[in-house]
Amino acid sequence: MKRLSLFCLLSVALPGPQAAVAQTRPAVVPAGVMQRVYEEVKTPHKYGLVLVTDDNKRKMDCPSVFRKGKKWYMTYIIYDGRGYETWLAQSKDLLKWDTKGKLLSFTDTTDWDTNQKAGYVALQDHKWGGSYQWQPYQGKYWMSYFGGNSRGYEKGLLSIGMAYTSQAPTTVHAWQRLPAPVLKATDPDVRWWENHTIYKSSVIWDKQQQTGHPFVMYYNANGDSLDTKRGAERIGMAVSDDMVHWSRYLRNPVLNHHKGITGDAYLQQLDGVDKGLWVMFYFGAFYPGVSGAVNRFACSYDLQNWTDWTGQNLVEPSEPYDELFAHKSFVVKHKGVVYHYYCAVNKADQRGIAVATSKDMGKSTVTFIAPPEKKKKEAKAATN
Repeated sequence: MKRLSLFCLLSVALPGPQAAVAQTRPAVVPAGVMQRVYEEVKTPHKYGLVLVTDDNKRKMDCPSVFRKGKKWYMTYIIYDGRGYETWLAQSKDLLKWDTKGKLLSFTDTTDWDTNQKAGYVALQDHKWGGSYQWQPYQGKYWMSYFGGNSRGYEKGLLSIGMAYTSQAPTTVHAWQRLPAPVLKATDPDVRWWENHTIYKSSVIWDKQQQTGHPFVMYYNANGDSLDTKRGAERIGMAVSDDMVHWSRYLRNPVLNHHKGITGDAYLQQLDGVDKGLWVMFYFGAFYPGVSGAVNRFACSYDLQNWTDWTGQNLVEPSEPYDELFAHKSFVVKHKGVVYHYYCAVNKADQRGIAVATSKDMGKSTVTFIAPPEKKKKEAKAATN
């Protein structure tokens, strides 16, 4: 993925036309609170890969984990050369996962999203250490996704759409989709930082309506740059009252490192660290002095003003299976153990889902399939 900096910058977001709820907490989260968050969420033990594809042509990415009853489920996306599709897997222990099937598939039509459907869980219980259940709204479960009709790796105009189902999200079936995107880089009100292409989105159900709206979306996009000659990816906001009609909320991004990529936000609320504190897990890449892509976090009391963590990365490349990139967070806490799922990429550009934990849980036996050239070398060595 071509989309952190060891020194991080806080981007101040200017209010848009919507009136925000009055701020009752400081705009900047104190350093002591940020340190406590790090101590709470850090995962120094890498368990290893938990899901990989069954060939070397397909690439796995972007995990979202939720719970139903005593079982855990994961949505993720696979790129196969044509584009992205969204899949479902199941687990009993958060470590051993089995693939179940597709939720969003290619469509042989002229739809705006015929070749790209990269979906993410929306409206999940966002309480840290909570139920992690996928919450229905108006009798439906929802996924936000980015879609497009161009073939290839993130080619063409990518826009955000909404998919939904009235069936259990733990079953493999085709989800329904709204007929048109809810956010596009070509919209009349598009902001300067998102006027090229929009990527991943994450939607929370804020029942306190801190923005004046119940549904809040964070998404990263590529656009013009006010500070460099080359565009960057940044994270911004949109809001909705019904999950169908969305409005951009601020004029500027809420998290901006001015170069490279700041993307793939995922939020949880850590009341146990500081009342009302939100944590945004995200990944950053391609800043001077940073190798590969890594996972970090920022914190906020009001969902709009975010304080960036300036300390150690949460996950970074260190193993043969993630030696190129270790990025794209999904973090849960269950029975006192923190599980940090991420996309692991090696130098052969094989991509799978790995997990790091706060407690030593042993080591995974899942491995990437050896690339064809490596298999030939091993076979030749065995005959000598």
